[in-house]
Amino acid sequence: MSFSDSRAILLLSCPDRVGLVSRISHFIYERGGNILDLDEHVDTVEKTFFIRVSWSTAHFSIPASELHDAFSPLAREFGANWHISLGDCRMRVAMFVSKYDHCLQDLLWRHSTGEFAVDIPLIVSNHPDLEPLAARYGIPFHVFPLTAETRHEVERQELELLQLHDIDTVVLARYMQILSPQFVECYPAKVINIHHSFLPAFVGSSPYRQAAERGVKIIGATSHYVTEDLDQGPIIEQDIVRITHKDTLDDLIRKGRDLERLVLARALRLHSEQRILVNGKKTVVFD
Repeated sequence: MSFSDSRAILLLSCPDRVGLVSRISHFIYERGGNILDLDEHVDTVEKTFFIRVSWSTAHFSIPASELHDAFSPLAREFGANWHISLGDCRMRVAMFVSKYDHCLQDLLWRHSTGEFAVDIPLIVSNHPDLEPLAARYGIPFHVFPLTAETRHEVERQELELLQLHDIDTVVLARYMQILSPQFVECYPAKVINIHHSFLPAFVGSSPYRQAAERGVKIIGATSHYVTEDLDQGPIIEQDIVRITHKDTLDDLIRKGRDLERLVLARALRLHSEQRILVNGKKTVVFD
């Protein structure tokens, strides 16, 4: 019996030891799989092994429903953290936004062209401003007005909505609210944020003003996984652009927004293609 789709992807990390690549490759080979792509890394300081391997399942001897159980004994032997995804399983992504539209505009346009192998069943916002944009792409838009007094109840309703739609990943496309630890706990390493700064510098709500006041020569944008600690989550992607003394604060904001949308799009692509392994406060990105 073979898979209906043609590809599977394994992401795995474990204590380093001799023969790991050989053992994993042999597991795939002896069951009829053909490796399409393999990338591995060893952190020699922490003595940790990381691997991403993609293989064709056109002639694989194990049914999709049994693959997890088949690989589990090997993973237990390695003491591994691991996940196998199948090529026909598209991530279900919810977009969270406030009033800024540039990141959402970019992601929805890219999605409409087929750039991301994800489904976007819904958009959540604390303001109604971007509902016409969502309607243009035919995506349901849910407004949850927020106050300090209603935050807990609103997050409960949002989580119920996400569960109802089987959401795998939440993308904060300039959502100008801080998620509670309880919310983040429900989606570990599955809430992606874009921060309008080259973290860890200039954290908080007005980094471009801070950068302008410091006279920096580059500004940047950072996409990271959200954790309990504000703007301290594992970094997925970053980029920078040079500025000069001639650039005004408005110039910095304009250039920064261009970076934000590009960096967030790259981060979503990497995440949706199962190319990221979280290693404590860091990430290993196979691109």
